[in-house]
Amino acid sequence: MSSEFCVVLTTVATRDEANKLARQLVEQQLAACVQMMPINSVYSWEGAIQQDDEVLLLIKTASARYAGVEAFLLANHSYSVPEILQLPIEQGSAAYLQWLGKALAG
Repeated sequence: MSSEFCVVLTTVATRDEANKLARQLVEQQLAACVQMMPINSVYSWEGAIQQDDEVLLLIKTASARYAGVEAFLLANHSYSVPEILQLPIEQGSAAYLQWLGKALAG
């Protein structure tokens, strides 16, 4: 189909933060849907290997809104260097992509 839409990934430390960010992203129409999943991350930070429970957010939005999503996350995220990655949606169910567009249009 197209990369008119994308998924933005970010991780947060708590379920409360995940819920707050997800709700605000949808309320502000920066995202049509945000899914939250508990994960366990192993990563290198400041010269040491760390392992923490986190919540992964899958933020479904329009590619044109990525800058707004990124700015929102940078302003509201608790991490000093949050993961913010954009993955283009190259293909998807036509009905789902149609819903995504309508949800973002208000």
